[in-house]
Amino acid sequence: MTSPAATEQAQLTHFDAQGQAWMVDVAHKAPTHRKAVACGRIRLSPATFAALQAPETSPKGDVLGVARIAAIQGAKQTSALIPLCHPLPLTHLSVEFTLDAQTPSVAIQVTAETQGKTGVEMEALTGASIGLLTVYDMLKAIDKGMVIESVYLLRKEGGKSGPWARAESTTEGGS
Repeated sequence: MTSPAATEQAQLTHFDAQGQAWMVDVAHKAPTHRKAVACGRIRLSPATFAALQAPETSPKGDVLGVARIAAIQGAKQTSALIPLCHPLPLTHLSVEFTLDAQTPSVAIQVTAETQGKTGVEMEALTGASIGLLTVYDMLKAIDKGMVIESVYLLRKEGGKSGPWARAESTTEGGS
């Protein structure tokens, strides 16, 4: 009988039969439309949240505008940051922010799309992470205690495995 850990290991595609890391061969796959949506959140102090909402008086200016560009740039650079990711020609990338004064926090949602042979989950996740890191970087002079949390894949479409969506009850902090 195969242990659950051994079954999971057998399904890992970034290792060859000898257990060596390799870039997955996608040459035989037909290009299809691929889409992935990732999200995350950064919690801020009330004072930092107030500064974020007033870009005209903030010494850093439009924090979310800069974070949006950083998220796009980060998604485009995923293969340079994640060693075994294929470089993908992104056909569309969108970044949305939602401010929540009650928590106070900022949620990010990144949607990445391509017409390709492999998925764009890593591009969406990288974009969300870089966007939140940029918010942190731009506001750290006010609040070094910000917390980036709950960066996860929300859903994906395309490819051999077809559509997948996270069950709402499994998200932590959601967006």
